Amino acid sequence: MSLDLLMRMFGRPRGAMGMLGGVIMARVNRGCAVTLIEALEVRPDDAVLEIGFGPGVGIELLAEQVPQGHVAGVDPSSEMLAQATARNKDAAARGRVDLRAATAERLPFADDSFDKALAINSMQVWPDAMAGLQEVRRVLKPGGTLALAFTPHSGQRESGLSDLVDAAGFADTQVAKREGDVFLRAYKPKPKAPAAVQRGAL
Repeated sequence: MSLDLLMRMFGRPRGAMGMLGGVIMARVNRGCAVTLIEALEVRPDDAVLEIGFGPGVGIELLAEQVPQGHVAGVDPSSEMLAQATARNKDAAARGRVDLRAATAERLPFADDSFDKALAINSMQVWPDAMAGLQEVRRVLKPGGTLALAFTPHSGQRESGLSDLVDAAGFADTQVAKREGDVFLRAYKPKPKAPAAVQRGAL
């Protein structure tokens, strides 16, 4: 299978092959999504963002976990937006799910909007991973959690992954493997409290 065909099916899905790729991803990535969302320790009132939501399986799982919260997602593929919207139409109709056509490098959300953010088999196809990670950091609240997951067929190398996330401004980065899948969790640092003014200082 050619690289161009793989990209049309799974990397940046488009056309009929992209729709087929979405069906395959919905099955293949579900277990990985369940594990990653468990690691996020999502609270019922969290605001959560998924970057590269694909067919919307992760969005569906998240919507079940945050009955008092809000789930948003971005994906540049119109085919994936259609599949994810259909899969989450009831939650979207109630205003609990907000799906948009956008990229990681230009997230259409305000600073400090989300408690948690995740990407599953997505970062490896971002045109600029550093810019995307910095954008995710921008829209996360201080202390917010970033979680990434990659299945073996993603092509993402584990080597250098934590260094890249650290360089984007995250902290306490941890990487783990489970049944061949790679998981990463990191945090947006909270602002440091100003140093106490010494007694007698001008």
